Amino acid sequence: MIIDSNSLKGVIKIMNKISKIFIRRIWLFLVCVWIITGCAGFDQSGKTDFILGNWPPGYLLKEQLPDSAALLPPPPALKSKAFALDKEVSKKSFVLRNTPRWQLARNDANLNFPQAAETFSCALNAPINQQDTPHLLNLLNIAKTDAGDSTNRAKEKYHRLRPFQMNNKPICTPEKKEKEFLEKNGSYPSGHAAIGWAWALILAEISPERTDAILSRGLAFGESRIICNVHWQSDVNEGRLMGAATVARLQANPAFRADLEASINELSVIRSKGLLPARDCKAEAEELMH
Repeated sequence: MIIDSNSLKGVIKIMNKISKIFIRRIWLFLVCVWIITGCAGFDQSGKTDFILGNWPPGYLLKEQLPDSAALLPPPPALKSKAFALDKEVSKKSFVLRNTPRWQLARNDANLNFPQAAETFSCALNAPINQQDTPHLLNLLNIAKTDAGDSTNRAKEKYHRLRPFQMNNKPICTPEKKEKEFLEKNGSYPSGHAAIGWAWALILAEISPERTDAILSRGLAFGESRIICNVHWQSDVNEGRLMGAATVARLQANPAFRADLEASINELSVIRSKGLLPARDCKAEAEELMH
């Protein structure tokens, strides 16, 4: 059968249209899968991926991160006085398990955005969300990755056991995959404490008039890891050091500085509008009293 040139052009045109439709549908499918599996901090069953959820690329390259293996001393030896203190602090935290402070510690374990963004909103006395403060939301989420990654080298070097692996007591995030991750991830230093202290230092720079409240919340954020029975006091102490080292390194990063300035401007607008946090700050203050 002979096909003339006009007919052939028509066939090619139709095939091109079909290809474009097919490609668009494939892209739509992939985007949907990405949204469902990668972006959501909470799935539709209501379960939370506290640690294993969304981690964007950081501001810093891997080689630009402060080196926790070089900066930190080894974790306390098992028969040392320092480890005896770790165990004593851990034991004293057990009395908080039937109090609201235990639930707050569980909430603090959630590092997923946008849910985690409101953690410091009471201390900041302002909402932190996509609608009102998109630059601040983005800044905290990206800095989370840098501060968390700053602890990796020491974690890999020492592979310290976590409290629950030694005392067999409950943890505040007992979900199977969360617990399995923690069991394989070294306890020293605390990544959560590094992140919380980095957030506190950044927010104190954005809102210096709220420094005391913000730093106090940053300290409590690290203490939540002890209450959760997933970190020792020394893990938290050295995690805060890595958080501070990360923020010091971020100060020289142009992208971070640009987002910081944009966040300061956003907060100025928030203050002028008198917008308040969405969290129950009175209840949070009572929980922190424990």
